[in-house]
Amino acid sequence: MKQLLAHCELCPRACGANRAAGERGVCGADDRVMVARAALHFWEEPPISGDAGSGTVFFSNCPLHCVYCQNAPIANGHVGSPVTVRRLARIFLELQEQGALNINLVTATHYVPHVLAALPLAREAGLVVPIVYNTSGYETPGTIALLDGTVSTYLTDFRYVSPSTAKAYSKAPDYPHVARAALAAMAKQDAAVIVRILLLPEHLDEAKAAVLYLHETYGERVRLSMMSQYTPVGEHPRHPELDRRVTPEEFEELLDFADFIGCDDYFWQEGDAAEESFIPDFLSLEGVEGPEL
Repeated sequence: MKQLLAHCELCPRACGANRAAGERGVCGADDRVMVARAALHFWEEPPISGDAGSGTVFFSNCPLHCVYCQNAPIANGHVGSPVTVRRLARIFLELQEQGALNINLVTATHYVPHVLAALPLAREAGLVVPIVYNTSGYETPGTIALLDGTVSTYLTDFRYVSPSTAKAYSKAPDYPHVARAALAAMAKQDAAVIVRILLLPEHLDEAKAAVLYLHETYGERVRLSMMSQYTPVGEHPRHPELDRRVTPEEFEELLDFADFIGCDDYFWQEGDAAEESFIPDFLSLEGVEGPEL
């Protein structure tokens, strides 16, 4: 674990921070693993949440830092508590004891070494549920390779096809190239792959282009999930288009496009995405603190 953190290149930023010595990377993380919430979550895609719920572990800090992030307090490291590897292993077991269908690792890129250290401990202590890797898609093939044989389902975003959009919203003009390479690495593994398309205001054409690329490239190998949940958080003076919700008509047009090109087996969101179910309360640090394994 220390070797991977000593010159960190776990994410595409490849900032080289010596996190093993306590330096913070671009993601905001040092050598400690920070967790903001560990609880059952019932609003993921049906195979993930089912009726029992997904055992989500929300990790603090993030390599991407999107300007519209709905989980900004944790992504920016303002919410979360440090836990040991042994506590992380115990968290996995506690979620299983609550009936979780799986362990859902949300934005764990920068903590992959900690996760890979905790999971064998949890398995030895009785963890049997599968692992879901829930990611923005901003990954390196090398980090995805580390997870081969560990992850049962990749739940990944495919946010941008335009470098200019990726630069404006996430300061990551390389996102389209990086996300394609990461997805290809996921698809080569013996794991299910669900790819989320978050429709952003004024970006319907870009979402359509993403759907077309994914359908033509992967067909039935990946399953798409169309998301209408974008909710403005704060104000965006440099990006006023982000200050509104996506309209039902816009979302319906995206679904119609998917149907038109023959992509007829996908998930789509229904209901009010601004409800608390989509944006959990992170301030309570639910499920974070407790005994170690």
